[in-house]
Amino acid sequence: MHDCAIVNASWIINPGADTPPLQHGSLIIRDGFIAEIGPADEVETDGLTPIDARGLVLVPGLINTHDHCLECLTRALPGAQDAELGEWLRIHNPIWSRATPEALQSATQIRAAELLLSGCTTTMDHNYLWPNGCSVEDQIEAMRAMGLRFHVSRGSVTIGASSGGLTPDAVAENESEVLADSERVIQQYHDPTPGSLLQVVLAPCSPYSVSEAFMRDTAALARQSGVRLHTHLAEGRDEHAWCLENLGQTPLGHIESLGWLADDAWFAHMITLSAPEIVRLGMSGAGVAHCPCSNMRLGNGIAPIRSMLAHGVPVGIGVDGAASNDGGNLLAETRQAMLLQRVDQGAAAMSAGQALALATTGGAGVLGRSDIGRLAPGMAADIAGFRLDALEMAGGAVHDPLAALALCPPARADLVMVNGIQRVRDGELLDHDLEALVARHNALSRALVNDA
Repeated sequence: MHDCAIVNASWIINPGADTPPLQHGSLIIRDGFIAEIGPADEVETDGLTPIDARGLVLVPGLINTHDHCLECLTRALPGAQDAELGEWLRIHNPIWSRATPEALQSATQIRAAELLLSGCTTTMDHNYLWPNGCSVEDQIEAMRAMGLRFHVSRGSVTIGASSGGLTPDAVAENESEVLADSERVIQQYHDPTPGSLLQVVLAPCSPYSVSEAFMRDTAALARQSGVRLHTHLAEGRDEHAWCLENLGQTPLGHIESLGWLADDAWFAHMITLSAPEIVRLGMSGAGVAHCPCSNMRLGNGIAPIRSMLAHGVPVGIGVDGAASNDGGNLLAETRQAMLLQRVDQGAAAMSAGQALALATTGGAGVLGRSDIGRLAPGMAADIAGFRLDALEMAGGAVHDPLAALALCPPARADLVMVNGIQRVRDGELLDHDLEALVARHNALSRALVNDA
């Protein structure tokens, strides 16, 4: 890692921050962290490798708080294109259960490339199926090669189809073995230090795909080990009705009874919450990964994000799985989050700056990180730069460059830096043959689906 300087940026902006945007600024990076930031004519950059940011607006690298890389193999799958969640899972799970380590690695790299090119520098993946020898190591190896800051989950499903679950019995794991492997993965890979590039999350697929005892045991292991907890929750009307009928309580009530409603956990979706439940959620400190495109694609509804924010709930943006979103553009997801709140509550429901704050500082809070999400001295050097003269922002960036990022059609990032290392330059992925990655992935996808 070498020290460098990003010089002559047209704008340096922290969405949602009290500090005003900095026009014509530069910043110095040392050992993967921002050492100095200020007006270009005041920052001394002699002796440092310069990176010219003229014509760019720089923002903190975007943060993805919920994803399923494996699903990149089954985008736009015939038969599931118009299915609701339950049927959608019944169609996809048998296909995903045939995935190989090579397929999981390829899908992880494809997703990483998409995210980087959209300005994302930190991602979390919620993989919970490990068929045919697939392991956490496959994702770690693939993501290290791509260079993203990664929160890898040791996800799980332990209730198979014969016991009422939605996944084939062959991929339902033994709960004792999952706990043992979770402990191994934490000990081997979790790095809690500032600037960490790899952290571990314990993440059962849902409270209904494992036993209640396992949910409690997972929470105990996570807290003993100092790692965070994640799962799907309150994803739609069917789940809500099932919980009331079979458990006598709502999804939030159920997760609370399992000891998960706390500030070391966050939940994906959280659509079907009542007003009193939002208050309880806010008091707990538990966070939410908001996945608007997936929620719309599956017809699940609109999460009450404005109300959550009003009650102090930490909220970040998640692109969710590629087969329920069919894309992995975090800037596009951020725009959709803003627009969907406006559909629900009016044009003033969420501003462009508020939406981009969810994708930066909001995501950092959800992941429990204080070292990412802002451009300031002492913060990790995770930076996304977008061209002010991009076609998508023509006529917008001249008026308000920050607002143009969210209001205008999403532009490809021109510059992306993770931990002080360039990963995207001039809108192109560095050190990887994108055409070859896609060709390999398409071949693996075709083989996986054709074997059905």
